[in-house]
Amino acid sequence: MNEDMEKWPSQDEHVIEAIGRCRVVVRCGRVVDVGPPLIASCPLARKFTYPVAAIAPDEVGKNIEARVAGFGMCSPDRQLYSEGEFVGFGASEILSFSLGAGLLDCAVIACEGAGSVVVSDPGLIQGIGGRMSGLVSTTPIPGVILAIKRHGGRVLDPVHSAIDPVAAVKLAINQGYRRVGVTVADADTCERVRDLLPDALVITVHMTGISPADAVRIVASADIVTACASKAIRDAVTGKALVQAGSAVPVFAVTKRGKTAILAKVGAQDSPLFIRTMPLPVAWGEGPAPLV
Repeated sequence: MNEDMEKWPSQDEHVIEAIGRCRVVVRCGRVVDVGPPLIASCPLARKFTYPVAAIAPDEVGKNIEARVAGFGMCSPDRQLYSEGEFVGFGASEILSFSLGAGLLDCAVIACEGAGSVVVSDPGLIQGIGGRMSGLVSTTPIPGVILAIKRHGGRVLDPVHSAIDPVAAVKLAINQGYRRVGVTVADADTCERVRDLLPDALVITVHMTGISPADAVRIVASADIVTACASKAIRDAVTGKALVQAGSAVPVFAVTKRGKTAILAKVGAQDSPLFIRTMPLPVAWGEGPAPLV
């Protein structure tokens, strides 16, 4: 990656909730701060391109630095397009598949350097979301914003790179989209999106550490819920989940809309399947530890 500092915006800061919900601050392509994790281990983290076996601030920082060097995360060199999958039933994988299969018209997601964006290209969804951890805040990177626009994406706030899924859904509606998929990370936003666009496909992400009360609200208003390392989500989906994808770090469909999206993706896979009706959730194999 070019280290010429002239390419960086004068104010450049990106705050990420990364592995184990560590709060990571990246400035001008360098990790400047990593907070403590909420969990000690995660089977998905051990499968990353830069694996994290034991979740600790120094190892998480190295993982983020490897992402910056590898595909330009949080930098003007960001690689934004991808046609490969990173996990089987991640939010970006479900959204990109649903868009390609004609189940959705667009997706509302967040990208570092741009904030909330409206995307109608499956490869752009996957390139942005498949490589990004939980984005808390970001500042504009002109090259990233331009690249998103070149791929047909729409940036909600090019001046401040605001992360506002509700406003981005309104932008999508104003652009004529009706079948909208959106990722959200908290109960308030989940409920507001549902009120704004009842037919949206709402997927919640980054649920580690969520409160039991908010977990109940999310299960009542989302379509697909990622469990992450949340005990509260696992408790809240009991008796309500219609489909579980994965076991160690499961994803749950809690509406027929979410069930349709997951089963459509399952049906398109060439790999063998084992299907069984049983009470959910199912815990099988080593999961994140501890659940919080």
